[in-house]
Amino acid sequence: MADRPRVRFAPSPTGYLHIGGARTALFNWLWARQRKGTFILRIEDTDLARSTVESQQVIVDAMKWLGLDWDEGPEVEGPHRPYYQSQRLNKYQEYAKRLIAKGAAYVCTCSKAELDRLREQAAKEKRAFRYPGTCRDKGIPFGAPGGVVRFRMPDGGETTFNDLVKGPITTQHKELQDEVILRADGLPLYNFGAVVDDVDMEITLVARGDDHVVNTPRQILMYRALDYPTPVFAHLPMILGADKQRLSKRHGAVSVLQYRDEGYLPGALLNYLARLGWSHGDQEIFSLEELIEKFDWEHVGATAGVFNPEKLLWLNQQWIKKTPVPELARHVAPLLAQRGVQVDPERLARVLPPIVERAKTLVEMADQARTFFERGVRFDEAAARKNLTPETRPLLALARELVARRIGEGPQALEQAFRELATQQGLGLGKLAQPVRVAVTGTTVSPPLFETLVLLGRDEALARIDAALARTGG
Repeated sequence: MADRPRVRFAPSPTGYLHIGGARTALFNWLWARQRKGTFILRIEDTDLARSTVESQQVIVDAMKWLGLDWDEGPEVEGPHRPYYQSQRLNKYQEYAKRLIAKGAAYVCTCSKAELDRLREQAAKEKRAFRYPGTCRDKGIPFGAPGGVVRFRMPDGGETTFNDLVKGPITTQHKELQDEVILRADGLPLYNFGAVVDDVDMEITLVARGDDHVVNTPRQILMYRALDYPTPVFAHLPMILGADKQRLSKRHGAVSVLQYRDEGYLPGALLNYLARLGWSHGDQEIFSLEELIEKFDWEHVGATAGVFNPEKLLWLNQQWIKKTPVPELARHVAPLLAQRGVQVDPERLARVLPPIVERAKTLVEMADQARTFFERGVRFDEAAARKNLTPETRPLLALARELVARRIGEGPQALEQAFRELATQQGLGLGKLAQPVRVAVTGTTVSPPLFETLVLLGRDEALARIDAALARTGG
């Protein structure tokens, strides 16, 4: 294997960047970074009917959010530009002519009607259709009207390659047919376009989903025909939902940017995706630096991984706890801005520590932090109906008096004073604290109450308790 590998991630811009694609990109990126190699982002946009500029941008944005920077590709460029297949059509024609000149490919003008007739005949005879090579030796010139270019498959023999994940894989050439590599309109088919780009960009390792295993022997024959050293291959097993079916929209969020919007840290998602197909003992939590250092192909599993949203949520919570507050603030501030809340960075840095311990997502953190930057409070009606009642009014009044007198002493002293008051009233602390929590945050789920009161400050805390007292009917 090359000491300084050249690897690529080559998505089709026909939708968002999904979880499986992100894991493929991650494994390529980790290998390039570990071995001081080159990571190339290449956009395979020759499906003109489905490829969109919007999808291209979504893919680029998702890669940037994940932090998977590329050495060559869109917005970076490099010696092998352009990195969009739609801008490389002259390359595919050039390489197709090269194959034709050496007898490894030929022009075919068989009509669709003729091919359909042959397919129907094969179906009647209950055999797989295989193009019979009608135009193999006709010598039809390149550019003939309606002419496609077909690759000439060997008549006999076999192709074997050693997959880094799946081990040796052998394909008999009799199972292959002379497939179309260049359409009459000049657009390449997948196998040929990928090979030409890999040759042109000097790719040494191809890591991709295992749905491409069937393409690999065909591509190896094309690499050889172009006199290019065959890259090393690694085919990654697919990701399944909990029902063991291929991961899809019905399993929840599968777009990378959807996880960003739901409040996941990019490092947590990368950590989870790495562990979804690769292992390093029993270790679960990895920094990006650790992943780069420890990643290898030997411990990439050959069986499909099962996506577990609860495990990802747990991992995100662990990442939130270990992420420095200034970095968390950089993630939370835009979420607060989306909620119409402009924040002072210094105050946000003071507000976040009490929130960190319980928050599972950045969205939860933003929702809880919001209360510290607004005047007054929005009540969750169910929480208010249960906790702000005529029965709780006397407790709220006592709590207000206590807050007014003791808030300046800090959260620990305030908590002790609340405990003493609860004991005097013959209550547990929760019976006293919960109405106050709802009064000052609007909900029963909040950062620690006494830190919250101190962070709000005396005037705002008392104003909110007064508003809650008014709701109790006094």
